[in-house]
Amino acid sequence: MANYASGKRSKAISDRSGMEFPYKEMVREWNGSLVHISEFEPKQPQLEPKPHGADAIALKHVRTDRTEPATTVRIPNDGFETYEAGSGIINVFSPGHGLTDNTTYRFRGPPTTSAGTGSFVYANPADFDGISGSNIAKAAGYTIRTGRYKSGARDASSDYITNNFFFFTVDTNTATSGNIKGGGYGCSVGPVTIEA
Repeated sequence: MANYASGKRSKAISDRSGMEFPYKEMVREWNGSLVHISEFEPKQPQLEPKPHGADAIALKHVRTDRTEPATTVRIPNDGFETYEAGSGIINVFSPGHGLTDNTTYRFRGPPTTSAGTGSFVYANPADFDGISGSNIAKAAGYTIRTGRYKSGARDASSDYITNNFFFFTVDTNTATSGNIKGGGYGCSVGPVTIEA
């Protein structure tokens, strides 16, 4: 069997540069070229792209989008304010209320439990300035106007006012003094009916 020489004193010509280098410092590239180690270039990864599967299109466990239930908007502590003596108009401060002008909404007092059954109910807002809390919490609700009632007319002069204030006219009761805040803590406004 034939043996090859070690080549420790041999020289080789680089296929890339044509220069002479020690034979022991030569390496073979992926394309078969014999080059010096200083000239070696690895194979570009783009020459052998890895297979890439298709993008996923559908989810495994899908569900249809739900319809969000109607919710109430919180009114800050004593957020109701009577307009003037003898008037049933009440301005309400509710920051970022998101309510629609000329739409009917129902007012509710703080959430509580029924004394007899222990079930969830809303109490009435607190009475203030001759206005009954049970009248404010009328089951049919009231049509509200966004903005603030001021100087005998609706004031909707800025986005701040229309986004943070609204007013309505309460039935049967009128204010005794006017410009009195009330209603208590935990009041809210929302759709006339709320599903459990």
